[in-house]
Amino acid sequence: MDEEEKLPLTEHLEELRDRLIRCFVAIFGGFVIAYVFKERLFQILTRPLIRVMEQGDTLIFTGIPEAFFTYLKVSLLAGLMLAAPVVIYQFWMFVAPGLYKDERRLMIPIVFVSAFFFIGGALFGYFLVFPFGFKFLLGFASETIRPLPSMREYLSFSAKLLLAFGFVFELPIVITFMARLGLVTVPFLKKNRKYALLIFFAGAALLTPPDVITQIMLAAPMMVLYEISIMGARVFGRSRQAEDPDEQKSDGNKDV
Repeated sequence: MDEEEKLPLTEHLEELRDRLIRCFVAIFGGFVIAYVFKERLFQILTRPLIRVMEQGDTLIFTGIPEAFFTYLKVSLLAGLMLAAPVVIYQFWMFVAPGLYKDERRLMIPIVFVSAFFFIGGALFGYFLVFPFGFKFLLGFASETIRPLPSMREYLSFSAKLLLAFGFVFELPIVITFMARLGLVTVPFLKKNRKYALLIFFAGAALLTPPDVITQIMLAAPMMVLYEISIMGARVFGRSRQAEDPDEQKSDGNKDV
């Protein structure tokens, strides 16, 4: 980062405020658009569950305002998905002033790739994990036990998983970016692979229901994404020659 581009703390806070406002405006705009299609969006969201439920079973709501607030939350979730590219863009643009000029040129590709991975992670959870997870969980029903999932409970459960998969799929972008900044290296990532594996399964246990199948279906993609991160770090990571010129100069003085 150039010396003349360093900003005081107050200007950083003002920039953070402006970018947060833009994020909230984008999310609100997406919320308004999604609310027009709230019933249709909720039908799409519940489709993986409805398909594995018994014939005639359906979702219920146990509180008078529950359906109304559920539709609001569905619209907010959809609005967040629609605004994801804007939110990701504002985040990376806030980080950009602390980067070198050659690193700033990567911002636009990073924004597009980040948005793609986030939405791709949510779609992965919806199309692949939801059907298997719901089928397993509803398999505990019997003649004396009948599942009656409520709208509120299902939305809370599915929204948490969709956001979890979306953020988890950002792992290659984050690690590759850290490697580009010189914070991590390929040997470091390889050496700590076993600890990463432990963290993945622990995180999957916290983010998913208490069943092994769903946990594995979240942890397994994280393991694959970690390997992709290593490849990204190898290709885009900072080389020895790309380090800070001042640091290289100091190293040269040491050799003298």
